[in-house]
Amino acid sequence: MTRLLERGGVSLEAGGSVLRVEGQVGFEVATALAEAGRGWLAGQPAGTAVSFDLTGVADVSSAALSVLLEWARAARAAGLTLEAVRLSPALRRLTDLAGLERLLPLAGVAA
Repeated sequence: MTRLLERGGVSLEAGGSVLRVEGQVGFEVATALAEAGRGWLAGQPAGTAVSFDLTGVADVSSAALSVLLEWARAARAAGLTLEAVRLSPALRRLTDLAGLERLLPLAGVAA
């Protein structure tokens, strides 16, 4: 795994075709997190299948969901395939509540 960002107790790592986030994602770090992920996505060859792993995000966070949606848009714009999104149980509940589950290829999550 390559560390792309470490700020305010939040880390973003990339390994293979996976972006992985850990920590408490709040609005104070969301912009930097979104930018770091967008930069990594832009560097992937078109047609690559990528996954996002947010199972290590500690709390329910609308900031984390905003980052996730930004990355999904960036992946589409770069011609990438979003293969799977893995969420912590708290983020999965928020995603379901917001009706976003049909927009994302959710995988490997516990309700």
